Amino acid sequence: MVKLYDGGAYLVNGTQLIPEEELSKVNAQRSTPITREEAKKGTIAYSILEKHNTSGNMEHLKLRFDSMASHDITFVGIIQTARASGLTEFPIPYVMTNCHNSLCAVGGTINEDDHVFGLSAAKKYGGIFVPPHIAVIHQYMREMMAGCGRMILGSDSHTRYGALGTMAIGEGGGELVKQLLKDTYDVAYPGVVAIYLTGAPASHVGPHDVALAIIGAVFKWLCKK
Repeated sequence: MVKLYDGGAYLVNGTQLIPEEELSKVNAQRSTPITREEAKKGTIAYSILEKHNTSGNMEHLKLRFDSMASHDITFVGIIQTARASGLTEFPIPYVMTNCHNSLCAVGGTINEDDHVFGLSAAKKYGGIFVPPHIAVIHQYMREMMAGCGRMILGSDSHTRYGALGTMAIGEGGGELVKQLLKDTYDVAYPGVVAIYLTGAPASHVGPHDVALAIIGAVFKWLCKK
């Protein structure tokens, strides 16, 4: 069963879930009252964003990432744009995998030109080049770059490694160019959804089933609103 809280909820002592409208119950268990703003600072999301924010204002974030990733569909345009804008080196680890165009027969080739370009860019600017057929972009990032408290930016829509404690974002190439030029990812502080699971799933239920159940309940709730 999925239960949604319209106004949020507080997790007390790691075990007790109290709806926001019953905040008085939370404060009754504390020596000093807590506010919504203070509680927000106790989330994993807040700590990660605070660590990577350079603006000094948590409502208007200017983020720098720990590492970035692109595959051979996107890294050519990103690097060419950055070069045209004054790129001299990759300021953070930039992983270029060759896992999307490695089997595509285009004009009688298998995109060797893209791959050679990526290798030459890695050598010139200090990037990490993953040859064709060695690793898929997200598996490489999970194994080599993800970790608790880190942030990763990828030029791929489903860049996400949350289960490993990493806040990862999939974006258009322009945002990766900005990071390569030592600029920041500028965004207002996002809404954060907390998910609290109890019990244990049946033997045939996997994490994807749990995620789909949560998505189904949330979207149904949003449609009603």
